[in-house]
Amino acid sequence: MELDRDHPGFRDSAYRERRDAIARAAIDHQAGPPPRVDYTPEEHGVWREIWRHLSPLHERLAPRGYRSLCARLGFEPDRIPQMEEVNQRLLPATGFQMQPVAGLIEAGAFLSRLGDGVFLATQYVRHPSTPLYTPEPDVVHELVGHAASFLHPGIADLNRQLGKAAQTASADLLLQLERVYWWTMEFGALMEDGSPRAFGAGLLSSFGEIERLEEGAELLDFNVEEMALRDYDPTDYQPALFVASNWEEFEGNLRAWLAGTA
Repeated sequence: MELDRDHPGFRDSAYRERRDAIARAAIDHQAGPPPRVDYTPEEHGVWREIWRHLSPLHERLAPRGYRSLCARLGFEPDRIPQMEEVNQRLLPATGFQMQPVAGLIEAGAFLSRLGDGVFLATQYVRHPSTPLYTPEPDVVHELVGHAASFLHPGIADLNRQLGKAAQTASADLLLQLERVYWWTMEFGALMEDGSPRAFGAGLLSSFGEIERLEEGAELLDFNVEEMALRDYDPTDYQPALFVASNWEEFEGNLRAWLAGTA
């Protein structure tokens, strides 16, 4: 796998070799259970360090529903779960499953698979020198940020509907869907007990991003039409976040917008 020169692992040959081996397993995977990755003690240590920092932030800044869904997945603070373990809980609940991918893929391909109830997820671990930062999605982002949401029937169905829209979308609509996915499933937020709470995976899995709900990010009213036109930069903190007044507004407005694209 190619890494940018400013990637934390660019000059670490052992890390790059490890990334390549995990990527090859994903590329070679055809059908059936996801390939097992025998994570090293160092990789489990990265997971442990991230959970040590994120757990108190989740208590303060994540919705109660997210914390209960994480508990249902049975995440342990000192061990990265296997993708197949997670699927064994997701499939009976909502029919969603995670399947391996070697790295970042084109947005249309990613979104389209959501329409089939498949979330394409990486299995490699971010570089150990920067456990609280990753320039691209890794297994921590996929599991901590996304996995629990697929236990929720409403969220799982919204992902399906975004994916189904992408399967037949024009180039212009596909770009809008990509933006809406970013501002909702990756960086959406909603109010709970009078305070903004992290909804999106990019917030829930990032030590730096989630704190910006309290200070740093401009909090905007939840407006799907504006999201569809607003570009984003995945390489930096998000300067603004869209915040719904509650789950009903989040779900209702997103469904209404999707219905208008049909």
